[in-house]
Amino acid sequence: MLESSTYRYILQQGIEQGIEQGIEQGIEQGIEQGIERGARESTIEGILEALEIQFREIDVQTLKPMLESIEELQRLKDLRRAAMQVNSLDEFKTLLASNGS
Repeated sequence: MLESSTYRYILQQGIEQGIEQGIEQGIEQGIEQGIERGARESTIEGILEALEIQFREIDVQTLKPMLESIEELQRLKDLRRAAMQVNSLDEFKTLLASNGS
């Protein structure tokens, strides 16, 4: 049976189909990761912009590495909202350092 042309054909079709499915899944996963990365970057820029406008601080860019280390998009969104509501840059830094607690 291992030598039959039908078996080889079916095996080859299965391999090709598996490769196609793997490629499709990889593309979908890549797109999802790209969308997530874009959302995170946009939210971080929104936080920095809100802080710059509200406190007229030029050095808010120094917060960018800390913000970029946050993986959870929802945490970044919460910080963006906080950036528009805090009374001082120091208050925001305290929130940022709290790790969402």
